[in-house]
Amino acid sequence: MKLAWIALAWIAFAFVHSALASLGAKERVTRRWPAAARWYRLAFNGLSLAAVLPIVWLSYALDGPMLWQWTGAWRWLSNGLALAAIAGFIATARWYDMDTFLGLRQIREHDRRPDGNEGLSLSPFHHYVRHPWYAFGLVLVWTGDKTLPLLVSALAISAYLVIGSKLEEKKLIARYGDDYRRYMEKVPGLIPLPWKHL
Repeated sequence: MKLAWIALAWIAFAFVHSALASLGAKERVTRRWPAAARWYRLAFNGLSLAAVLPIVWLSYALDGPMLWQWTGAWRWLSNGLALAAIAGFIATARWYDMDTFLGLRQIREHDRRPDGNEGLSLSPFHHYVRHPWYAFGLVLVWTGDKTLPLLVSALAISAYLVIGSKLEEKKLIARYGDDYRRYMEKVPGLIPLPWKHL
């Protein structure tokens, strides 16, 4: 029953997160409360963090059988991959407008567009996968030891990263049109393929 609660919590998070991240939700807020629109992105990020932390805590707090545990050279490898993923997050952040991503620029400049005016910027990692942060997230999710509650969370997070990448791409196509479609044809979504890159 506890595992079902974890799964339901992730499903609820995914549903609310996707709904609030949609273009429709942002347009409705901008139309109905234009003065509050500049706060949307910061509020969205804060709400997302506040919603996800209890689910992650619950996944670690619940007892469950240990399904696998990395040992010896495998632990070195898994920890190395996790550190490489964290380094990838940090390195890729240089290519994003983090003030806009966090919502700080919208507040500072009184910009009523929740997503600001971000251009299409490709980091070196974007030459190999369209969603580097999602790919790094998958590495982090699967390099740790797994109890049954952690496995349920890992499966839920993985499913949402795959689905979330598809939802994100609908917005990117709406924003960048054929430029993004051509990019999609050349670069895989989440898993690098040696024969397919920029």
